[in-house]
Amino acid sequence: MKIVVLEGSPNQHGSSNMLADSFIRGAEEAGHTVKVIDAAHADIHPCTGCIHCGYEGPCVQKDDVEEFRQDILDADMMVFVTPLYYYGMSAQLKILIDRFCAFNSSIQRKRMKSALLTAAWNSDGWTFDALEAHYKTLVHYLNLKDMGMVLGKGCGTPSMTEHSKYPKQAYELGKKLK
Repeated sequence: MKIVVLEGSPNQHGSSNMLADSFIRGAEEAGHTVKVIDAAHADIHPCTGCIHCGYEGPCVQKDDVEEFRQDILDADMMVFVTPLYYYGMSAQLKILIDRFCAFNSSIQRKRMKSALLTAAWNSDGWTFDALEAHYKTLVHYLNLKDMGMVLGKGCGTPSMTEHSKYPKQAYELGKKLK
């Protein structure tokens, strides 16, 4: 299976990317190929809502999304990776997802698999409620099949994350994919 990992953390060595690394290790050990898209450090412009794309054509903006579009459409699975920022995904990941506007129908037809990997300092029971709801809405709208979520509560620093159960959960999620 071809997997595309969409990383949305501006901190390349932070907790959410640590979870992504663990997931990738598991997925590759299971025989899958993985492509990482670093949305946080790419040249991605916000969707302007001009609808020039007609929801399926080329976008008028010429940036890294042109390349990412093909990587995403070539994949069988998308993994959304983000730190929790103000109870939602990072703006860096959201800006890429907003640009799906120009190829929504192609994603929907593929019936891709998906997963969510996220980390937050907060460890309250409601910490991920809004992000989970947003992710589940994306799964529904884009006709994705959710393969699981790793919700790293209390992962405020890479050291905290490294000593938590969440890297192992991310590894096992990648390893068990069929």
